[in-house]
Amino acid sequence: MIETLNNKSALVAKKLFTIWQESYRVEAKLLQVLDFPPLNRTVADFINSSTRFYGFVKDDNYNAVMELRDNDDILHIQSLVVQPSQFRKGLASKMIAFVLSENMEYNFTVETGCDNVPAINLYLKFGFVETKHYETDHGIRKICLLLNRNGN
Repeated sequence: MIETLNNKSALVAKKLFTIWQESYRVEAKLLQVLDFPPLNRTVADFINSSTRFYGFVKDDNYNAVMELRDNDDILHIQSLVVQPSQFRKGLASKMIAFVLSENMEYNFTVETGCDNVPAINLYLKFGFVETKHYETDHGIRKICLLLNRNGN
């Protein structure tokens, strides 16, 4: 079941921290980077975040989590993480479909590593289009994608 998560709760923030660590370690390996900023987030960072969190929760376990940042009429998918034991079970697709259906009035943006082909293909499947590439100061090539729902 997908639900809104209260990241201000210390218990929730600890669970967010745990899934971030487990999921982003896999992505860091995929991107072949040692210094990966998502792995530097602390429990306090989650508690103090002004972003929105949605979770696919089963038996009190966070199997997938999406983090959204509001930018006026655009929602930015800040993060989408899946518990590694739950990879390839369609949870990321369910999270995206849920958030898109709950926020029909918004356009969406997302960024991911250029070498994260599974993530790129997933967003393309939902109608996102590539807008640009750039390199971070951590040496990671990134791709930006946009889902434009109102033609602007």
